[in-house]
Amino acid sequence: MMDPRGKSQRLHERLQSLGSLLVAYSGGTDSAFLAYAAYQALGDRMLAVIADSPSLPRRELADALAFAVHHHFPVRVLQTRELEKAEYARNDAQRCFHCKDELFLQMEDARRQLGFKHLAYGMNLDDRGEFRPGQRAAELHGALAPLVDAELSKAEIRMLARDAGLSLADKPASACLSSRIEYGRPVTAENLAQVEQAEEALHALGFAQVRVRHHGDLARIEIAREHLARALTLPMLDAMTAALRPIGFLYVTLDTVGYRSGSMNEVLPASAIAAAM
Repeated sequence: MMDPRGKSQRLHERLQSLGSLLVAYSGGTDSAFLAYAAYQALGDRMLAVIADSPSLPRRELADALAFAVHHHFPVRVLQTRELEKAEYARNDAQRCFHCKDELFLQMEDARRQLGFKHLAYGMNLDDRGEFRPGQRAAELHGALAPLVDAELSKAEIRMLARDAGLSLADKPASACLSSRIEYGRPVTAENLAQVEQAEEALHALGFAQVRVRHHGDLARIEIAREHLARALTLPMLDAMTAALRPIGFLYVTLDTVGYRSGSMNEVLPASAIAAAM
């Protein structure tokens, strides 16, 4: 079996073979590592593209742009309009498909206008088979997955990012703000802003890995399990309530299971998941 550094060389060769490339870049570890590796392989024949909309936290956008500046690779911000699409805003199991469909449509336009040959995104080996409707959109638009081609897992990408001295090697996973809103509740700029403000308030209370799940008047807080003990005190619970009520949540509850990625998907029936994959 090839070791991660051998896979890194395979990735470098794969990227060089593409000639020129637009990389869908969110600022997460996978897409940032791919953008960094693409720049090492292609130089200015690559361009990182960030989709900006109300579903992207301002903190994430600023961090992603700062990372690109620090590592000298070119980046462009595209203003995407998924919230204007009724099929996205209605927030069913296909929401992520419509989001990525909008992104890759705009990337295809940019690719043609700027003369790049290919599109790519940061899917890794572990992502295959998970409930990720956006992968179907990527396939529809011919977006490549070089990290999968190199057979790189999430853990191996983090290891290679640490070896390269990349600051986000151990960055926690971060999905878009829309993933915090319960299925069936329309996605609006207003409830996205509520979630973003609530999570910023909890960061200010010292919780780095946190999600605020939007259930209308109720905010369900997920905190990394190793930090639950600090959250489960009356003073801290009072502080959370005091921080989130002015944002518009009448009720604030702490999920005792703790943070887990994709918890909103737990309520989806198997038929909805199968239809979206």
